[in-house]
Amino acid sequence: MAANGSSTAGNAKKCDVVVLGSGLGGSITAAILARQGAKVVLIDAGHHPRFAVGESMIPQLVEWLHCIALRYDVPEVRYLLDIKSITKHIGAHHGKKQHFGFVKHDVGREPNPREAAMFAIPKSLTEAGHLFRQDTDAFYLNVAARYGALVRQDWRATDLDFDDDGVTVTGHNGEVFRTRFLIDASGYRSPLAQKFDLRENPPRFKHHARSIFTHYVGIKRFDDVCPFPEPYRPPAPFHNGTLHHMIDRGWFWIIPFDNYKDSKNPVCSVGLTIDTRTYPKPTDMGPEEEFQSFLDKYPAIKRQFADASRIREWVSTDRLQYSSKQTVGYRWCLMSHAAGFLDPLYSRGLANTFEVVDALCTRVLQSLRDDDFSVDRYEYVERLERGLLSYNDDIVNASYISFGHFRLWSAVFKVWASFTTPSTMRLIRARQNFAIDGDDRHFSDLEKSPHTGLWWPDSDGFKKLFDITVETCEKYEVGELDGDQAADVVFQAIRDCDVVNTPFGWKDEHQTYFAPTTPQMMKFMWWANTQAPPEMKELGRAMLTGMVKSGLRGKKAG
Repeated sequence: MAANGSSTAGNAKKCDVVVLGSGLGGSITAAILARQGAKVVLIDAGHHPRFAVGESMIPQLVEWLHCIALRYDVPEVRYLLDIKSITKHIGAHHGKKQHFGFVKHDVGREPNPREAAMFAIPKSLTEAGHLFRQDTDAFYLNVAARYGALVRQDWRATDLDFDDDGVTVTGHNGEVFRTRFLIDASGYRSPLAQKFDLRENPPRFKHHARSIFTHYVGIKRFDDVCPFPEPYRPPAPFHNGTLHHMIDRGWFWIIPFDNYKDSKNPVCSVGLTIDTRTYPKPTDMGPEEEFQSFLDKYPAIKRQFADASRIREWVSTDRLQYSSKQTVGYRWCLMSHAAGFLDPLYSRGLANTFEVVDALCTRVLQSLRDDDFSVDRYEYVERLERGLLSYNDDIVNASYISFGHFRLWSAVFKVWASFTTPSTMRLIRARQNFAIDGDDRHFSDLEKSPHTGLWWPDSDGFKKLFDITVETCEKYEVGELDGDQAADVVFQAIRDCDVVNTPFGWKDEHQTYFAPTTPQMMKFMWWANTQAPPEMKELGRAMLTGMVKSGLRGKKAG
């Protein structure tokens, strides 16, 4: 796609890359490119500090950030790797994320302690955090500026003109930039999507949901307002992680920023995301009243909000899902949330964003060196963005379908959670090997997987299990199977899948709490290196070898 060059191009300020949008993804992208010598302009229609959601981290996100910091020599990105570092370098306003916690609720009833689940993240994988985004996003805008990016806030791009030699970006104040490549990381209201009419209407996704969200103070700990009896008590307090209250075709999120010992932030992120077809947006009440009407249905959740106070205006959306016909073109890319969006369930948004950041930045830097911006160079970025959205759509849609039937949802939960460990291990392996020999192929080889966008894209076994799960939930939705029949199918598929690890207990239908200990992690590594099928064994052995080499290298350096 191209348009005639602007007549103002002769007066434009020249640069290599313009990044539209200074959220966390856009600012770190600008920092990477500037650190590697590109002349970057970072533009935003708003300004910092500002409210943003997307606060919950996951192990894959932490490891992608670790890889990016090493691969592109941006050490400040390491500040996000654990809650201690976040607090030390960015500020004492962030929470810790020890786990993903889930509790099922039925209208008018107290929750059944048997209908709860938790995956406590092994410390050997990550010590993730809850990001207070107004602080993190402002911090990384400043990092980008420190590396040389020219920053423009409260600057609206009113015109984008494309020609064979570059892009002319004109602002509302008449200032003009002439760039070799344009990255749009601005989100839903993407100027680039509007320019080329890229949005699909309707979006291609199966999943339908809308959301109501804000920030509160005074939210009570669920562990205090609804203590479970000893046999059903979770391995960690629900308040120590991201709590998901599941209802029929929807869920509440509770993301505290006050659960870390050094945090001085009393705020809690709160939201409700619900199927638009089951719960059409009302015309006779506002978001505050609607949110309260949902609290009135679920007594245990309502007790969390007793005496709590909202500190921001509500955001109430229509359908959250949107998609684009294409995400790359000649001299441009729609990045991550500018390309499409699904649902915050399972906190995959930022992980997906930074997987795209990595794939895009390496290609942009090569294009700048070669002065070659051919679209086929960016084919993987297009395929990656489409795959990330597609697989996330499948698992989120399957989860919403199963929320009302705990046994089926528990099976879906195990399929999602059991592959968090290998999906993180493959990134750790690449990073360890790169740290040893500096060979970039360790990262580029990550792109040579058969199932691009799946969180363990190398595994045919996982892909088969994933497909069975999605298909079975959809059969349950249309009435071809009842809930227990569907659960039977998925649990059997889990038992039959030889790449599902046994040391953590994923194949035990009756286990719903998972908190891998150090001995269990050792048993897992022994299993992965000796008994696992080839795709897992290769991963386990390579990671163990990398750990040994890294240790030996460290001793020699000492």
